[in-house]
Formats: sequence, structure tokens, C-alpha cells
Amino acid sequence: MATHLVRRTPESARDATPPAARIDHVSKTFGRQAGRPVLDDITLDVATGEFVTLLGASGCGKSTLLNLVAGLDEPTLGTIDVPGGRPALMFQEHALFPWLTAGKNIELALRMRGMTRAERRPETERLLELVRLKGAYGKRVHELSGGMRQRVALARALAQDSRLLLMDEPFAALDAITRDVLHDELTRVWAETGLSVLFVTHNVREAVRLAQRVVLLTSRPGRIAREWTVDIPQPRRIEDAAVAELSVEITEELRGEIRSHGRQ
Repeated sequence: MATHLVRRTPESARDATPPAARIDHVSKTFGRQAGRPVLDDITLDVATGEFVTLLGASGCGKSTLLNLVAGLDEPTLGTIDVPGGRPALMFQEHALFPWLTAGKNIELALRMRGMTRAERRPETERLLELVRLKGAYGKRVHELSGGMRQRVALARALAQDSRLLLMDEPFAALDAITRDVLHDELTRVWAETGLSVLFVTHNVREAVRLAQRVVLLTSRPGRIAREWTVDIPQPRRIEDAAVAELSVEITEELRGEIRSHGRQ
């Protein structure tokens, strides 16, 4: 029988704990001239230990919002506060250095943290084991499958020792079976580490499969259209009836938003 991984923060503790990220009335416009914003008046908290997915049509500003939280760009209006320090960021592409081994890619992040050479190797081995890649330290990037590369990328992100993990469609390029396996792995790592996660995806079922809360953005300009709390115990399967039922509801809302945008 499967063990349910249910992680809930009591309301009293949640009130006393600052959020992992606070996005306060944030807008973003690109270019020198004031035009139509990409993001418009976004207010969103990601609680400590919470897993939040961002959904929306292409061009709605999901990745832009993630970049703002990561500190890669500045909002035009509003403020973003990440009390735990700079977040870790994981992209759709693994972005590993091909001339380094899997272990050395992870060690690079540890070295940037100031960890000594003697400390780096055992910590790298621990992180590889955490993402189920024990024994892969010396493997080159070209020797790894797509799923293994993303596991190394996840381990490298975890090596940054941030309490907030930002993920920009990290599994979009993978086949369905590999993606499903990595869903399981990410859920397990999240449960074991207590990280907060803000995860961007176009895939409604993926959003419901992973998250405690799903946030839907409107088409450009991106505003928060609606949120759903996902009260389905973990571990979930992407084909579970409860996942499918909520996915249908969210998909209908997304389709309505896209149709509305098309009439503008």
C-alpha cells in the first residue's frame, strides 16, 4: 500500500512564519516607452514549505514572474521579498557544463557557496543519492539520459542551499514516462527537504499532480485569474480520478481565459 506524503503547515505556524516569497502588487513592462505590461498588479505569497504551480497561456508572463523572483530582472512597479535569500533556479534545459562530470557540475555550486574541497565531495555524493543517482559522480553529461541530466540539474539547484526553488518547465522536453518518474522524485525531494517550490508549467495535469496550490494567470497582461487549493493526498498519479477531475475544471477556466483574450 502506498504511503501518503501529506505535508501541511498548521495555520498558527503559518501565521508566525514569514513566507518564502512575497510578491506585492508587481507589474512589469519591457521597453523604454510605457506600453501594455507583461504583468499587471500581481500579489502572491508562497508560504514556507509550500508547492505552488503557475499556469497560463503562452505569453502570459509566467517565466517573467519567475525571473523577477529569481532576481534576474527588476519589477517596473511593486516589490518582491525573498526572506531566505536568493532562490535556486532550474530551467527547462539542464544547462550543465558538458566538459564537467555530473559530480563536478554540482561541486561548482558548492564551491560558489564557499565550501572547501574536502567538504564538497561528500556533499555532492549526498545530493546525487538524494536524486537517485548514486554512483554517477564521474559520468559525463553526454553519458546521461535526459531524465538523468535533469536530476543532476536538480541536485545542482539543491546545492545552492536555498529554501526556495524556482522551476521553469523543467520536465517539458522529456517523454511522458520519464516526466512521470521525475514527478515522483520531485515530490519525494520536496517532502524530504521542506523546500518551498514555485513551478511554472503549461501542463494542467502536471500542475495538479504536483502542487498544493495552482495559480492561473490571465493572458497578457498577466494577472491572477483564480487559485485552487489541491486537497489530494500525495503521492498522486497523473491518471488519478481526483487529479483528472480538478484538471478538467482548471482547463475549462484556462480555455475561457484564452477565448476571452482572443476577443480583445
